[in-house]
Amino acid sequence: MSKKLIRFDWAIKRLLRNKANFVVLEGFLSELLFDNIKIEKILESESNQETEEDKYNRVDILTQNSKNELIIIEIQSSYEIDYFHRMAYGVSKSISENLKLGQKYSEIKKVISINIVYFDLGQGEDYIYKGKTDFIGLHQKDLLGLSEKQKTTFLKEEVSNIFPEYYLLKVNQFNDIAKDTLDEWVYFLKNSEVKDNFKAKGLKEAGEVLDIMRLPTDDQYGYNRYLDSLHLKASEIFTLQTEAEFKLKDDIAKKSISKGLDNETISHITDLPIKRIEELRNELKK
Repeated sequence: MSKKLIRFDWAIKRLLRNKANFVVLEGFLSELLFDNIKIEKILESESNQETEEDKYNRVDILTQNSKNELIIIEIQSSYEIDYFHRMAYGVSKSISENLKLGQKYSEIKKVISINIVYFDLGQGEDYIYKGKTDFIGLHQKDLLGLSEKQKTTFLKEEVSNIFPEYYLLKVNQFNDIAKDTLDEWVYFLKNSEVKDNFKAKGLKEAGEVLDIMRLPTDDQYGYNRYLDSLHLKASEIFTLQTEAEFKLKDDIAKKSISKGLDNETISHITDLPIKRIEELRNELKK
């Protein structure tokens, strides 16, 4: 058995900012980062202010954990070819906004960027990727480490612990077979469902907090409007893609006509009906 719940992208904007519900986010972060994460507070910044576009595309939440690290969670529903660049920008923005004037560089907070995307980004067969910064010698191929003095001063063990860390979850590539507790979270992110036998941290609480029937009437109305907006956005994207495909077929057909190909051959190449090809021939004669 499973229970259908509120989508995570809407919940993270409306419900999970409440301190009483931090346990849900803490559970997700603990499973993903293989650590016991405790959220101290939700931060607001220029990079996670709500805009009109947020209603359709993305949700940002910037948190600070008990280790004084910044954790960005960003959800992107529709395709962006330059999403990698936006990941880099979001991290850079968070670093600069959280270093006050006059502070030492050593006080820069570690940033963990978690990106949940519902489209195919880049090329790769996995559905969870991690990126970090290591310095490898060009000649000796050795890993550059911190000196003992730096380890003591910064309370870090590796150079990569200072630099940002990226996590990318390509949700739609998950095959819906949960082999471990992290997979259980990915299953929920993809399907907005929690199965009765799931044991992952935070999912039990998510099943309670994100139960649509427990929402106040106003929030239920707002959530349903949000779902409607997603359908509308998907239809708009589908329409643009379809129009682009038809225009491409028309362009290929026109070039084929100019090369002297017959209607049947052009129809075979473009999948356009003969009637449409005749219309294009008449247009070219004008």
